[in-house]
Amino acid sequence: MSDLQDVINLRRTLHRYPELSNLEFETSKRISSFFEPLNPDKEISISKTGKAFVFEGEEAGETLIFRCELDALPIQEKPNRAYRSSIKGVAHLCGHDGHMAIIARLGQLISQNRPKKGKAVLLFQPAEETYLGAKDVVESKEFHALSPDYIFALHNIPGVEKNTILLKKGSFSAASCGFTIKLEGRTSHAAEPQNGLNPYETATKITDQILNLANNDQSSFKDHTIATLIYIRLGEIAFGVSPGSLEMGITLRAYENDDLDLLCNKSEAIVGELAQENGLDYDWSYSEIYPATLNDPDCVDMITKSAESNKLTVQQMKHPNNWSEDFAYFTATNKGAQFGFGAGESLPPLHNPAYDFPDEIIEPSAHTFFSIYKEKHL
Repeated sequence: MSDLQDVINLRRTLHRYPELSNLEFETSKRISSFFEPLNPDKEISISKTGKAFVFEGEEAGETLIFRCELDALPIQEKPNRAYRSSIKGVAHLCGHDGHMAIIARLGQLISQNRPKKGKAVLLFQPAEETYLGAKDVVESKEFHALSPDYIFALHNIPGVEKNTILLKKGSFSAASCGFTIKLEGRTSHAAEPQNGLNPYETATKITDQILNLANNDQSSFKDHTIATLIYIRLGEIAFGVSPGSLEMGITLRAYENDDLDLLCNKSEAIVGELAQENGLDYDWSYSEIYPATLNDPDCVDMITKSAESNKLTVQQMKHPNNWSEDFAYFTATNKGAQFGFGAGESLPPLHNPAYDFPDEIIEPSAHTFFSIYKEKHL
């Protein structure tokens, strides 16, 4: 059996046994078992379930990290593949099984071409989909001890021709946050709504103004911003009660970190002004905070050179991706870059129940990383 087939089999095993964020215990064990015969110089447990495999050269040199993700999504997979998910309501529908396979293949290549100088680190990060796993990793003492000079990652991109690399200097994916708003009025009998204070009408005005600000009034911002209403919770199934409490969530996004800060400030002002005008108590909070992923120009040049040496198509992106990525926590404090890798024009989109990572892109993706590795370590 070829090395590549071993990796494909690993990918399909990982697909069959997916695990949610920070619960990737068996996934982590499978990765450790795969790497054992590759003889890394160190295996480091990092964050909750993460692993880092270190290959060290005899001479001093730079430290490069190549990162992938361990976790799956809480979505039911639809197709009836032989290696379909065995866990009800959980599936690798973002391609993290494929990303792990790419880094596993890179591990094989490095094991066969061990570094002469510096360190190469293959990082398997937990909890990318939720809980900001990258933030936990970056804040850990184990990551600080690695002290990377550069860090790289990719994400497969459905809808783009296979073996096409999507690149952009500066902001590669948007900054975002969850903005939770609470309004408190006064509950009353449904027959006497005038004796209460139902916050619904004020909530609709707040929503309209925030969405209009972000989605239509671009004069306030340097670049693109987006606001999306996610949920509203109001009242109970009790037809005799006019509710007095409301909670709603809006996702705020911006291509640039400064614009997200400004969008948050303006949204807070809208909430405060309208709530006070209508006699409501109010509060807000933030969650799932993602900075923009900022690609270092030197790292982008390294990826470009690698793509050209592997005869891959490089497509320069005009705009950042609208989605956010916790890889941003790595690039906030380290020189790094993330790139997109075309997964096929007819492939269903990410997070779709019919999505499945294409095994054909494992080899070219791994060699994209490997060429960067060779340039620094051989």
